[in-house]
Amino acid sequence: MKSTGQTSVFGRRKEPHTIIIAHGDEIRHFTLRPWAACLAGSVLAAAAVGYLLATSYLVLRDDLIGAATARQARMQQAYEDRISALRGQVDRITSRQLLDQQLMETKVSELIERQAELNERGSRLGSMLERAENTVGASLPSTAPDAADKPDNRAEITQPAAGYSLASLDATDIKPLSLWKTRTGSAPDDTTADRADRLFSSINQSLRDIENRQISHISQLADNAQRNADAISDALETAGLPAERFSSPDGGEKSDVGGPLIPVDGSTMFDSKVKDLDEALDTLDQLKKEARRLPLANPAPGHVVTSPFGVRTDPIIGTAALHSGMDFRAPTGMEARTTAAGVVVKAGWNGGYGRMVEVDHGQGYATRYGHLSEILVKVGDKVTAGEVIGRTGSSGRSTGPHLHYEIRHNGAALDPARFLRVGKKIAQYL
Repeated sequence: MKSTGQTSVFGRRKEPHTIIIAHGDEIRHFTLRPWAACLAGSVLAAAAVGYLLATSYLVLRDDLIGAATARQARMQQAYEDRISALRGQVDRITSRQLLDQQLMETKVSELIERQAELNERGSRLGSMLERAENTVGASLPSTAPDAADKPDNRAEITQPAAGYSLASLDATDIKPLSLWKTRTGSAPDDTTADRADRLFSSINQSLRDIENRQISHISQLADNAQRNADAISDALETAGLPAERFSSPDGGEKSDVGGPLIPVDGSTMFDSKVKDLDEALDTLDQLKKEARRLPLANPAPGHVVTSPFGVRTDPIIGTAALHSGMDFRAPTGMEARTTAAGVVVKAGWNGGYGRMVEVDHGQGYATRYGHLSEILVKVGDKVTAGEVIGRTGSSGRSTGPHLHYEIRHNGAALDPARFLRVGKKIAQYL
C-alpha cells in the first residue's frame, strides 16, 4: 500500500513525528518538530553537563579549598620569614649601632679624661714655666731653638685644650650611627663610622702631640737649668771658690746599672720630668744664691787697672812690697759701689787706706774700698750689690785719685782678678 503523503512528482514526503498518548477514552497526540527535538536534546545535554560539573565541583571543592588554603599558608609563611629576616637585620644593625655608640662614648670619655689631665698639667706648668724663665733667665735663648724655627707654644702647652670642646660633651650627646644623617637626609654607612674614627684618631694624636711637647719643653728647661748650674759650679770650683755640687737629675753615671724593664705611661713620665725640672731649678737657685753672695762684680767697670794684686814696687818708697788689692783709675768723686750684698763692718779712716769702707759678705768673705774722698754709709748698714757706699778720692797713702779694692777671706787677702774673671764668666747665668 502506498502512503498518502507520497506524490509522483517529488517523491516521498517527510512527515513530522507525532506522539500519541491514549488514556482511557481520551487520546492526545503531539507533533514533534525537528528543531524542537534538537532544542530538547540540547537542553537535556546542557542539564546533564551542568549536573556533571556541579557534581565534579562538589566532589573537588574540598581539594580546591585545601589547595588554596595551602597556597595562602605558604604565602603567609614566606611573608613571615621575610619579616623575621628583616627583623633580624634590624636587630643586627641596632646592635652594631649600640656597639658603635658605646665605643664612641668610651673614646670620648678617654679623650675627656686626657684633656682634663692636660688641663691639670697646664695649671701645674704655668707657675713652673714662669719660675723656670725667671731662674734660667738670659741663658735660655742660647740653648733653646730659634724662634724662627719653632714658634712659641707656651700658651698651647699651658692651655692644651683651648682648641677643643670635648669637655662640653657628655655620653648622652653621642648619637647612634643611625641618627648620623647628612643634611640631604641620606642614611649613614660605613664611611660615617670611618670618618668618626678618623676624627677621634686625629684628636687623640693632637693630644698626644701636646703631651710630647709638654714633656719635651720640660726636659729642655731642666737641661738648660742643669747646664747653667754646672757652668756656675765649674766656674766657681775652677777659681777655688765655694760651690756645693748637686747631682744632676739624670743620676750622673749610667754604667753598672740594671733591673727589670718596666715601661712608663705618659703620666709617670710627666711627673718624672716635672720632678727633674724642679730639682734642676732648685740646684740653679741655690748656686745663684751662693754666687751672688760672693764679690764677683767689678767695682769700677770700664776703668783701667793701674796696679794689680801681688808683689810690686811701692810707689812711695820704691821698694818691693805686697799689694793686697787692685787699683782702678778713677776721678775724684766717682761713685764707689759694692760688689755683693753684705753688712758694713768698717766705715771711716783706716791708716794707709785713708777713708775706707769694709763690707762683710758672709762665709768669711769681705771687701774693702779704700782712698775714698767721702763715705756714705755707717757701720751696721745692710747694703745690696751695686749700692753706692762712697766716692773715690786720694785719701791716705796714695799718689793720686783711684779706687783701691780688696777681697779677703777669713782675713787673708785674695787676688780680686780671680773673682772678676769668674764674675764675667757667669754673669750671663745670674
